[in-house]
Amino acid sequence: MKGIILAGGLATRLRPLTLVTNKHLLPVYNKPMIYYPIEALAKAGVKEILLTSSPDHAGHFANLLKAGEDFGVKLYYAVQKNPKGGIADAMFLAEEFAKGQRIVVVLGDNIFNFDLKSAIKEFEAMDKGAIVFGVKMPTQSQQYGVIERDENGNVISIEEKPEKPKSDIAQTGIYMYDERVFEFIRKLKPSDREELEVTDLNNFYVQEGSLKCHLINWWIDAGTSHDELLRANNLVAEKVKNGELK
Repeated sequence: MKGIILAGGLATRLRPLTLVTNKHLLPVYNKPMIYYPIEALAKAGVKEILLTSSPDHAGHFANLLKAGEDFGVKLYYAVQKNPKGGIADAMFLAEEFAKGQRIVVVLGDNIFNFDLKSAIKEFEAMDKGAIVFGVKMPTQSQQYGVIERDENGNVISIEEKPEKPKSDIAQTGIYMYDERVFEFIRKLKPSDREELEVTDLNNFYVQEGSLKCHLINWWIDAGTSHDELLRANNLVAEKVKNGELK
């Protein structure tokens, strides 16, 4: 499988920290934020990764990460000209890179310690479909996409930031898609936010009954606010000291 890490956007909520660089290059305890998704994919055995970024910061990533040799992977780069295009728009940059293969996508500001290797093995054995990953957030799930699933992990519905959530499972920024994903992206229409929404993309798979959801223990969306960035630093520091993260 090919890996894709999305590291674009304007990160206006983290200003002034992001006035001179990309939020994914900010430190989270002992390393830049972008290291965490790269290391997660490398640990899972993904050897080729495309990193998407904005025009202003692509060079910053290349200077830091080079060709990926420090992580044991091959890194490629793509520029998202419209930083407000949304997650699915950024994913579309990987169509030529993927070349008909299945992909695993991680948002560049997502930090977690779930080992993706077994999920990738399960996904590769599926005839078709996609896998999303959720985390239980009893008091905050409505701030994200909310996943409703059955006891077998089949996704019944996904709603983006609903007023009345149908479950306490928040959708994380970790996704696995079959080779049809780019066909589905072509069918998407911009939302009210003028973005190609990843929830709309995932609903193509929901409608055909081929979307599964795995639950993970903990996850942080470190790039959403100053408070979440601080929480990420504190939690990662604790996990490192306890030997749960390197």
